[in-house]
Amino acid sequence: MSVKGILLVGGKGTRLMPLTKNTPKPMLEVAGVPFTAHQLAKAKAAGITEIALATSYMAEVFQPYFGDGSKLGMKLHYAVETEALGTGGAIKNASKVLNLQPGDSVVIFNGDVLSGHDLTSQINFHKNSKAAVTLFLTEVADARAFGCVPLDDDKNVLAFLEKMDSPVTNLINAGCYIFDSSVFEMIPAEIVISVERETFPDLLKRGLTVKGYVDQSYWLDIGTPAALVTASQDLISKKLQSPATPENDGKALIAPDATLGKSTKIAGGSVISKGVVIGENCEIIGSIISADTQISANSLISNSILGRAVTVGQSAQIIGSAVADWEKIAEKTVLRPEISLF
Repeated sequence: MSVKGILLVGGKGTRLMPLTKNTPKPMLEVAGVPFTAHQLAKAKAAGITEIALATSYMAEVFQPYFGDGSKLGMKLHYAVETEALGTGGAIKNASKVLNLQPGDSVVIFNGDVLSGHDLTSQINFHKNSKAAVTLFLTEVADARAFGCVPLDDDKNVLAFLEKMDSPVTNLINAGCYIFDSSVFEMIPAEIVISVERETFPDLLKRGLTVKGYVDQSYWLDIGTPAALVTASQDLISKKLQSPATPENDGKALIAPDATLGKSTKIAGGSVISKGVVIGENCEIIGSIISADTQISANSLISNSILGRAVTVGQSAQIIGSAVADWEKIAEKTVLRPEISLF
């Protein structure tokens, strides 16, 4: 009996446009590496060394970067959906490349959740409870924006409830599931199906045991530019540890070949990528500056993401904004959240 993994990386990331126009959401850089690298590192730290990446949108970019996984000490498979099949369909499709055996467990990761939860503990909880499925749940202050998942005293899931004005619990699905291998046989093949809205409720109707593993550690959905910036800041500042985060001083991550002008300040968990050139008297605070971007003198970049090969004119101010690859920002331009360049 082994533990394998499925990583759901097929989403288009529409909330992250324009950043995802040329890069799929899971391959956007967070703390200096693609977000998928953090999830693979988390899986490996929990003893999972064989994973299928369920790809769809821009599927062709994953394998050239991660290869067969040998450089990571892992074995990676790629399951490509020519048409998006929903989370349930993606899981079913990816399971086919894992050569699952009776009694195997499969950890399924949503491709857009950064979490500090104890995955090893969740795996042990799943094995000990002999559940069909174990979901990682976390408690939020206000669950109205989420579907909620009520439990009984024995951590059995009672229902999967859609968004409501008065949630019966603040426990929500936190995007990491463990399946017994037998569950995959219950998911229809080659059709669009939602694991959250269809598969999980169906398992309850069948009378199968679905458990909730509650963990109140760090948790963040990185589905917006602001959340992506926050995730990167938190990893650089070591608020959350990830084995994939490159070594840094806790204040910023600066590529060795980046050029910084006189009196320029970099702080707040910023990332300055390779080939970046920043002029004199600039201030970069809590921002992600992607490869080959050029920022002219006296500019302020705060809590923002600049895509690849962006050009920023002198004395520009970019605050809380996302700028697409190859854009040109004129001198003295002011960009704020309400007037971001999308």
